[in-house]
Amino acid sequence: MKALVFHGPGQTSWQEVPDPSVKDAADAVVRVDAVTICGTDLHIVKGDVPEVAPGRILGHEAVGTVVETGGDVRSVRPGDRVLVSCISACGRCRFCREARYGQCRGGGGWVLGHLIDGTQAEYVRVPFADLSVHPLPHALASHEAVLLADIFPTSYEVGVLNGGVRPGDTVVVVGAGPIGLAAIATAQLYSPYRIIVIDLATARLAAAREFGADATVGAKEEPEKLVEDLTDGLGADVVIEAVGLPEAFELCTRMVRPGGRVANIGVHGKPAVLHLEDLWIKDVTLTTGLVDTHSTPMLLRMMAAGRLPGAALVTHRFELDRMEEAYDVFARAGDTGALKVVLGGPQHDTLAVPSEEW
Repeated sequence: MKALVFHGPGQTSWQEVPDPSVKDAADAVVRVDAVTICGTDLHIVKGDVPEVAPGRILGHEAVGTVVETGGDVRSVRPGDRVLVSCISACGRCRFCREARYGQCRGGGGWVLGHLIDGTQAEYVRVPFADLSVHPLPHALASHEAVLLADIFPTSYEVGVLNGGVRPGDTVVVVGAGPIGLAAIATAQLYSPYRIIVIDLATARLAAAREFGADATVGAKEEPEKLVEDLTDGLGADVVIEAVGLPEAFELCTRMVRPGGRVANIGVHGKPAVLHLEDLWIKDVTLTTGLVDTHSTPMLLRMMAAGRLPGAALVTHRFELDRMEEAYDVFARAGDTGALKVVLGGPQHDTLAVPSEEW
């Protein structure tokens, strides 16, 4: 098969590799029908995630069709169309029993495209399939469903839930990329008073307004002053960091009110300064996190019901063998306007349900 292989910082290639096969009785092999590229993949290519060894197939999000299962798999069978979660869960360790699947110590967690071969390929082996893939309704398009593999549960769990968004809150989202936009969409489920979004790119600020932001401001246009003005000098109740840069994190900590919450989603490859000389007295809660994907079934139901904006996030679509071109477009989002790029993704016709005669 063909796959995108990481060869070291700044080096990848779309090349022939051996087909995956079932190695454990809990495995499933899935034919990839749609896959996307995550900001974390860009961090890997830059060399920010040293655990990823040269020779690794990248990618941790996909929609596909099961082609083979191990003897212990009970929830899916060959021919089933499934969502491949970015997190694998053994289901037995302490953390899995607490639904903290991202911290799995039984061989799961974030392993796809990280510690084992991932989804940016024609086929992928998925460990612990019973807890790591989700059957999909036929009517949900692949290019929308693939967004549930990572960005929606990540934004919801690590941003909105960790940040404790409540009705009436002022929420600031720093970064209007795909994760930030998904945070805007899922924060609205809790009826915040106002959502303020900060980004460098004008096009992404425009997208943020389309997704429901009440106010937007450029990162170089005194965003702290705007937040101060809109909160009567108090600061934001919740600030969500969705960039992964030291200056973005430090900006978040300056905008939060006393007693407020800073939820870091961004993947950081460099140290950030924690100004405890300012924060120690403010009763501020800081959270970090790797997504657990415990919310994926709920978010899947909501997207199938049209309650989440899936297609609006997809700005570019490619055939699977144009992986390297897709990476270039996604990496130059400031120039290309890319939000999410999706590769593959055959259309699935909506099922016609006969109406009853009255």
